[in-house]
Amino acid sequence: MVQVRQQSYLDAAGDVDVQRWLDELPIILDESQYTLLARACEVAAEARGKPAADTRDWAGHSDCFLTGLDMAQILVELHVDPDCLVATVLYRAVREERVSLERVEQCFGGSVTRLLRGVLRMVAIGELPLNLDRPVLGQAHGQKDNVRKMLIALVDDVRVALIKLAERTCALRAVKNDERRRQVAQEVFDVYAPLAHRLGIGQLKWELEDLSFRYLYPDAYRKIARLLDGKRLERDQFIQRVTEDLSQLLHQAGIRFEIGGRAKHIYSIWRKMQRKGIGFSQVYDIRALRIMVPEVRDCYATLGLVHGLWRNIPNEFDDYIANPKENGYRSLHTAVIGPEGKIMEVQIRTGQMHQEAELGVCAHWRYKGSDAGGLLASTYEEKLAWLRQVLDWHEETGDAGGVAEQFSFDVAQDRVYAFTPDGDVVNLAQGATPLDFAYHVHTEIGHRCRGAKVNGSIVPLTYQLKMGERVEVLTSKDAVPRRDWLQHGLGYIRTSRARAKVQQWFRSQAREDNIAAGRNLLAREFKRLALTSIDYQRIAKKVQCNSVEDMYAAVGAGDVSSAQVMNAAQSLLQNAPRTRLRLASPGVDGSGLVEVSGVGNLVTHFAGCCKPVPGDLISGFVTKHRGVSVHRSDCGRLMHLQQTAFDRVIDVSWGDRSTGDYEVEVAIEAYDRQGLLRDITGQFANARLNVLSINTSTNKDSNTATMRLRVEVPDLVSLSKLLERIERLKNVINVHRVSD
Repeated sequence: MVQVRQQSYLDAAGDVDVQRWLDELPIILDESQYTLLARACEVAAEARGKPAADTRDWAGHSDCFLTGLDMAQILVELHVDPDCLVATVLYRAVREERVSLERVEQCFGGSVTRLLRGVLRMVAIGELPLNLDRPVLGQAHGQKDNVRKMLIALVDDVRVALIKLAERTCALRAVKNDERRRQVAQEVFDVYAPLAHRLGIGQLKWELEDLSFRYLYPDAYRKIARLLDGKRLERDQFIQRVTEDLSQLLHQAGIRFEIGGRAKHIYSIWRKMQRKGIGFSQVYDIRALRIMVPEVRDCYATLGLVHGLWRNIPNEFDDYIANPKENGYRSLHTAVIGPEGKIMEVQIRTGQMHQEAELGVCAHWRYKGSDAGGLLASTYEEKLAWLRQVLDWHEETGDAGGVAEQFSFDVAQDRVYAFTPDGDVVNLAQGATPLDFAYHVHTEIGHRCRGAKVNGSIVPLTYQLKMGERVEVLTSKDAVPRRDWLQHGLGYIRTSRARAKVQQWFRSQAREDNIAAGRNLLAREFKRLALTSIDYQRIAKKVQCNSVEDMYAAVGAGDVSSAQVMNAAQSLLQNAPRTRLRLASPGVDGSGLVEVSGVGNLVTHFAGCCKPVPGDLISGFVTKHRGVSVHRSDCGRLMHLQQTAFDRVIDVSWGDRSTGDYEVEVAIEAYDRQGLLRDITGQFANARLNVLSINTSTNKDSNTATMRLRVEVPDLVSLSKLLERIERLKNVINVHRVSD
């Protein structure tokens, strides 16, 4: 039922008596907490005389101070902490920009300020389109679930959600204009009442639902209210009789208990009638008893006594103690045929269960941090963890091949909620890009995407979207997907759904086109990495392809990435069968990664002319004074040595370990511009690679710059990703590894 509250803290003239308000609060505050809350009241009261800069989402009276006090009174009943009460008193003044966050932080500290910032982030909910039931972007469940999930993703502290719930409750009570009342009621009905339910806060949920129902469906509300009022006297007399009978039985069984009637709220009655297709007279729990006992075992003992006293109705028993509801609600529910053949519902629970049913997550705060409440404290943490995680109610799972990836990334990670230009909410994985956004909106929009605007500004397609940003996808009729979108290291696509759509597009292309594209892509990659001695047939089998052409086609279609091919090549080189003897004393590289055939305890070092890294085909040359010099097999210096001293060339291979960094030399050619060197070295810093030396020369006639960088890399795949990113920098003409 709708609750009516009196503002007892107003004096005869209608002014706020702050002292009286503080004294009547049903909580115990120490001196410092009392002073802080009184100070918050002073700041909010001072703000009343200042003009409001923003009142867009407020539906009630314009007095920010009275609103803050009303909100705080709601939250006091939920046993929130003093910081939450201070933030609540100040919220409307801060929301209307009568008080700055800087002043709040200066006067009340960082905790209060963080709470206020969290509630302010939720303002976007009130700016969404009103019709949340319509299908959106091909999702049958429509906007409603997306908005609820966006709301939860915005919240990083459960108290933020509570402050917002209190504010919407006050707005719904105070709004007078019929059109605005329906708008606020719809918002509360679709978003905030379900949120209160998910948090298990029964006393707020029931009021929000009944108020919203009253404004959205006034005829149905009045009809059920009249039926309830007409049966109230009869129902009260009936409850009194059965209470006496049951109390006598429980006393005889030696069970301590509290017993009372429970009023079924109007929206709950209407919803049950609609869901089951029944009339008012068939709603069994209009007459209801609630019994509270000390222990769980007493719940089941009481249930047995109730069923022994009155006959239970089949299929109307629910054990929410053994199987709690999704929001943690626990109780026993049964429907029985009582005296005079009248049906009634009986709820049986412990006192703790009752507290949880009324207060939800708030019921656990008093136990948090105490040794005695270990189980309850863990439950509190679980509820907070739930609040911060995505609610995967009707999430589309995508194609079967991407299920594993989606569960490891899309679902397990946090979510980001962005807006279309029309104000619809798009639910994406954290780190999603404009391309992910485009493919989520529609496959064809993703295929034709050539750019994006975020909040009106052009951004690269690798830009990672943030919460609440408005995204506009720029398309072209002739545009088609690009193969580099599928390369993980470039960061174009982060969701399995978008990746699957791009791969599907390339699979649909002619096989000859894919073969040509794959051949060119791998040739460019191996040339850039200065790899010339490659056995393509063995690599093709390693990546599960029957022939080299099949490998080219798979790479061209996006089914196999160039990084997978590189990993396969490196794996084959490392595991090539030969008689090996690990060097007892590693060479100057210190890695112990080189294994030499047919020699004993020799010192090794990597040749400076070709600087091999794991994955290169290598050979060794026994020097006169420095042990074994390890060269790449295609090194020009080694080829010369094979002609002049072939008997000193020996077989070597990479060992089993894959750790350690290796020196390589990278050449970059680019048109000269300001900031070029900074951008290039920034790529090395982002990849966490160490730059050992840089040599730069500039040709004034052609306005080009040539750079030679000596860097340390862990393997060829890391080097490949780095060179790809550098090549995409503005003005870069060519980048490759120097072979000799």
